[in-house]
Amino acid sequence: MTIEWRYTTREDLGVLSLAGYLGADAVDRFTGAIGWALARGTGPVILDLTGLLGWSAGGQIAVAQAARRLAGHGRSLELAAIPADGSLVPDATCPTVTVHCDLAAALAAHGAQDEIRQWSTDDWPDPRHPTAPALT
Repeated sequence: MTIEWRYTTREDLGVLSLAGYLGADAVDRFTGAIGWALARGTGPVILDLTGLLGWSAGGQIAVAQAARRLAGHGRSLELAAIPADGSLVPDATCPTVTVHCDLAAALAAHGAQDEIRQWSTDDWPDPRHPTAPALT
């Protein structure tokens, strides 16, 4: 299993939402999504993990690497809704990563406004459309 992602820009921040499992086979796709966020947004990136079924140690390392990559471009990474099976334990080289209990709290912390633009992988689960693939 891999991940699906959706990137939404808002005024002065971006939200990168993940669905699926962030394991070794999904790290390249996640890294590409971070690159997408870097190219198309400004300000902090909130990594919305609400739809994440879990993550491996390699997935957690990829998140820490993403925080370093974003910091190198003057942007921060924040987490929303960390999976119940573990938490990110950054090493000393990782910039500070703010953790929010859920996406609503993260958006409220920034006073985020309406969506401006959105992109997603082809199989992103969309409950507004009945033909959207279900996560299993």
